[in-house]
Amino acid sequence: MKRKHIAGALVAALLSPLSAWADWGMNMPRGVTELSEEIYGLHMAAFWVCVVIGVVVFGAMFYSILKHRKSLGVKPATFHESTTVEIIWTVIPVIILVSLAIPAAQALVKMEDSSNSELTIQVTGHQWKWQYEYPEQGIKFMSVLGSKSREASALGSGIAPGSVEHYLLEVDNPVVVPVGKKVRFLFTSNDVIHSWWVPDLAVKKDAIPGFINDMWVKVEKPGTYRGQCTELCGKDHGFMPINVVAMDDAGFQAWVDEQKAAAAAAADDSNRVWTQDELMAKGETIYKSTCAACHQASGAGIPGAFPALTGSAITTGDLKGHVDIVLHGKAGTAMQAFSSQLSDADIAAVVTYERNALGNSVGDMAQPADIKAMR
Repeated sequence: MKRKHIAGALVAALLSPLSAWADWGMNMPRGVTELSEEIYGLHMAAFWVCVVIGVVVFGAMFYSILKHRKSLGVKPATFHESTTVEIIWTVIPVIILVSLAIPAAQALVKMEDSSNSELTIQVTGHQWKWQYEYPEQGIKFMSVLGSKSREASALGSGIAPGSVEHYLLEVDNPVVVPVGKKVRFLFTSNDVIHSWWVPDLAVKKDAIPGFINDMWVKVEKPGTYRGQCTELCGKDHGFMPINVVAMDDAGFQAWVDEQKAAAAAAADDSNRVWTQDELMAKGETIYKSTCAACHQASGAGIPGAFPALTGSAITTGDLKGHVDIVLHGKAGTAMQAFSSQLSDADIAAVVTYERNALGNSVGDMAQPADIKAMR
């Protein structure tokens, strides 16, 4: 029965309309940057050289098999070696390799030349999210998996991943770049090795703790370009998508102004007194985007890997101890420090939520001023 099912599936696939394979391809993307076009050209040049070599070699081999087989009475040659043949099959590959190596080396040099950039963006990898900082604009934010993908990927969600557009490739806060401007990216990591990869931009760079790698892009076409982390960085490696949105100058400047206004509002939030209802509402959002990956949406955790928050000594114990572990993490465990990732208001909200939700009802709450005092 199992073989019949497999055979049926294969037949159905073969007979299905070609449109069903529209998103399936074997070649690399052309991309939307000058570098990506150049890399694509090198790739295709090498491909066609390999095709010609394959045709010549296999053609000669099959011709020899058919025309020089023993059944036709052909006698094998008696010579052992030929200096001329040796020279030919040494010189031709050398010429081919040099003709490919020169433009490839020029492209590599060009890829590493990030001088004269018009915008700098620092990218920091965290388990399992990306942090983007625009030093010249004073903008800094976290980018995590989009809410629809996060909900569909949760255990027992009942949501079919196929029903979610751009499943595992959508984020809440994309990185934005201006069209036609040379943008320099600086890559590093806060914990383990990550890798920032966007195929359409021809960018794939490792983010390594304690090191800074750089790369540049110049996007020529407005749009949204998607990528992923390509380094096995832990449990949620597959949940670290990347979205790069390219805008014209006016759109980019409007986005910058919007981000600055949001940062100012966040600063005001950290200086005021919140009600418990406000903290709980904000805390739920932050918990789902930041904490649920390890501790689960219900707070039950993952036995043997990540502790439960429901009824735990941390979430039901001393408030300062709870804040301290969120701020500074816990050595020797997967619990990372969130002091550089979340604002005072964010940490106050998520701590309050964890103590009064997820099956807990301690009744107390933290204020942004409390977090600021403990930093």
